[in-house]
Amino acid sequence: MAAYERIEVILRIRNTGVVPVFYHSDPLVVRNVVKACYKGGIRVFEFTNRGDFAHEVFAEVNKYCMGSLKDIALGVGSVPDPATATLYIQLGADFVVAPTLNAETARICNRRKILWIPGCGTLSEISYAEELGAEIVKIFPGSSVGGPDFVKSIKGPMPWTSVMPAGGVSPDKENLKKWFEAGVVAVGMGSRLFTRNIIQTKAYRQLEEKVKELMYTIREVRSNL
Repeated sequence: MAAYERIEVILRIRNTGVVPVFYHSDPLVVRNVVKACYKGGIRVFEFTNRGDFAHEVFAEVNKYCMGSLKDIALGVGSVPDPATATLYIQLGADFVVAPTLNAETARICNRRKILWIPGCGTLSEISYAEELGAEIVKIFPGSSVGGPDFVKSIKGPMPWTSVMPAGGVSPDKENLKKWFEAGVVAVGMGSRLFTRNIIQTKAYRQLEEKVKELMYTIREVRSNL
């Protein structure tokens, strides 16, 4: 069962401004990465559903979070279908992020009051996702579908839409400034935050400092909007 209600997760995403996105086949690595993000000030984290037995890794990490990092919302990303969503909901996922728009996945999540964030690439997809109950939509891949200019175009006719881009987002101030000025509610960030060198060398303290800097930058950018 999810540890947090849907509205609580939405508020965490809004308040944090960034959703880290990460996958590794070793549960210990994932635990250390989540812990570094937690110590850096992040309270929401997306584990990527990738590779064989990914759900087993998630289950172990979620049990760790529930015992040691009790106020972090742990969700799952790259969920392609309702069956996969059901599996992760049963394992306690606090939110479900999908690469595509799937109506049945929406219904599964809504039945359990789990936040569902679908991947959309057009205004029509975004509108349909909101009809299905999506409070936040992911534009994916963010840079390929039009970047910040696409977000600005969306917010014109649909100013109520909450957008979270993934793909093409980096920790540097200028990049973040463009996205938040365009009107995003938060950004998804993966390899630009979790660099190969940091993971391979297990430089978790360095990651913690990087996350702290990222959080500071987001607060600074938002305060000047």
